[in-house]
Amino acid sequence: MILFWRHGFEGVSIAQLTSAIGVAPPSLYAAFESKESLYRQAMQLYLSGLGDIGVARLNEAVTAREGVQSVLDAAAVAFTRPGYPRGCMVGVGSLRCAEENIVVAEETAALRKRSQSAFTARLKRAQAEGELARHVDIGALTDFYSSVVEGMSVQAQDGASRARLLRIGVIAMAAWPK
Repeated sequence: MILFWRHGFEGVSIAQLTSAIGVAPPSLYAAFESKESLYRQAMQLYLSGLGDIGVARLNEAVTAREGVQSVLDAAAVAFTRPGYPRGCMVGVGSLRCAEENIVVAEETAALRKRSQSAFTARLKRAQAEGELARHVDIGALTDFYSSVVEGMSVQAQDGASRARLLRIGVIAMAAWPK
């Protein structure tokens, strides 16, 4: 997981994987079938723990605004966790892939879209409940906050501190529709 997180799907060789796991290539293939399958499992492991920034819990917040703020705060913490690669594994794992690896890129993009869908659902609920006005463009608001989270991941990879990412979140919340 750490190798894929740090270097992306294409940046990790079978030799690096077998060395990290401590097995020979035939054993790796026997256990995981393929590099792609191992990547998928690594991604699921990441999402079930270190990569959980609370998007799935948006609906637990009393208001959508509180939910979005908690996601931004959780992202700032997750993307700067000491001892781990900076940024988000999903955000950078396969942004650019060779044609033969397009399926991996598409699957990773689908994971990002799942987060966007969670934002959209919570914001639509907020609009239905009157927290957001009817004229608010839910699609644009989803795109904005999703882009902020993805941008925070890139900033973290470039060395931004947790405090700086938290400030980005504060500024992003200032754009919340009145």
